[in-house]
This record gives sequence, structure tokens and C-alpha cells, in this order.
Amino acid sequence: MKRLLPFVILLISVFSCKNETKPEIQEDTELKELFSLMQGSFNSEIQAQIDSSYYNISLHMYPIWEDKGNFLYVEQALTSTPEKPYRQRIYEVNRESDSTFSSAIYKLDVDSIWVGKWKTPKAFDSIALKNISLKEGCDVILKRIRPNHFMGKTGDNTCSSTMRGASFARSEVEILEDKVISWDRGFDADGNYVWGAEKSGYIFNKID
Repeated sequence: MKRLLPFVILLISVFSCKNETKPEIQEDTELKELFSLMQGSFNSEIQAQIDSSYYNISLHMYPIWEDKGNFLYVEQALTSTPEKPYRQRIYEVNRESDSTFSSAIYKLDVDSIWVGKWKTPKAFDSIALKNISLKEGCDVILKRIRPNHFMGKTGDNTCSSTMRGASFARSEVEILEDKVISWDRGFDADGNYVWGAEKSGYIFNKID
């Protein structure tokens, strides 16, 4: 009987290991919700029709590198000249803390070859993270207000900008189920407004 005891213990150990279940990785449903809301094609046509001080701008945000995380290719242009976008970026969306999310912003090394590639996101499989550069201090930090509603902004003066004499840029963003509201403004070193919408943000209604 004494000789059988180690063998019995070994069998119990083997069966115990087989019956153990691996812990499930819990899906971050709120992050998934935010990332989903940001995807699609939008424009500010309705706002431009109501207020002539706003342009009709197209905004396209589509997922790329789906096996690497939550990345979006972002392209903005006047709707009248879609072949000449004035902004092309890659966003990386992540959870920042228990209550906040971040949207990091990257610049492409060569913008021109990616114009219109929101239509074929798989084209970005040909480049890697090393081919883009992070815009330090320009992350948008977002909070979930309620289901399908997020709000956030950059730091007040952390995102450097040299556009039109600016020293830094500031962005405020609101993301909803049917629209994205974005208010980008530039300020000089003394904090004086130098560019961007004066009254409030652009309202981009989802069209796709």
C-alpha cells in the first residue's frame, strides 16, 4: 500500500491539472465602444449650411493594423477638394485608467502616398509603427459620459504647433453615436488665439 501512495498522488495531480480552466480575458467593452464610435465617414455639411463661417469638411476614420491594437487612419479635407487633404494622421486608442481613455496622435512620414487610402485600409499593412512619429503632448484624454457618449481634450498647452504663428494647439472632442464634435485651435506663446474655429467646434455628422 505504501508503494501505491505516490502513484495515487501523481494521478490526482494530473487530473487536477487537466480540470483547471484558464482564466478568461475580460473584454474591455467601453474601449471597444469608443473605438467603434470613432469609425466611419463624416462631414460638416449641415453646420456649413447653417453658418457660413464654417467650411464643409469631410472626415474619414477607418481601422488599420487590426492585429496590433486600436489604430485608425484619419483624413480630413474640404469636401470640395477631397484629393487635397489638409490633415492625415494615425490615432491609437487605448484605456488610460479606470475612468479615462487616450487617443494618441501620430504623423506619417510621407503623407501624399496615403491620400484616399481610408477606402483600402489594408494598404497600411505595408508599413509599421517605426514609419510613423508620435506627436508628443497631443494625446486627447477622454471620459465616458454615458453609453455612446465620450468627451475629452488635450492638455491646455502641451501640444506644440507652429502653424500660422502658433506656439501650441488645443483640441476639445466630443464623440457620440451619430456625430463627432471637434474644436481645434492654435494659440501663440502668450495664449492669444491665432487660428481655428472661433465660436465652437466643427460638428461632423456620420454619413457612413
